[in-house]
Amino acid sequence: MVIASGQSARHVGALADHLVEALKGVGLRPSVEGAAQCDWVLIDAGDVVVHLFRPEVRAFYNLEKMWGLPSVPAPARGTLPDGALSPAVVTPAMSSAAAATGPGLMVATR
Repeated sequence: MVIASGQSARHVGALADHLVEALKGVGLRPSVEGAAQCDWVLIDAGDVVVHLFRPEVRAFYNLEKMWGLPSVPAPARGTLPDGALSPAVVTPAMSSAAAATGPGLMVATR
């Protein structure tokens, strides 16, 4: 599972479009929900599920809490270059040694 934020609805939509095209480019057929509003876009690529949020929506739903991870506050605008994503929390399951043992969660913020 990947959780990431865009700067605006337009940015979330662009991230979703780019990701869907990249997944199709490697032969996957992802399922997409929420692309009409672009507040919260869910992309299901089979083994990987990606949640793309506007910062305010991400803070409201706080999916990180379900995994017992620290909450990720809505990022302040201008903290990173436009379009940049920086990893905030990566669980041990994301390491190569633990990847075979079960699902992982990657959390990113703008």
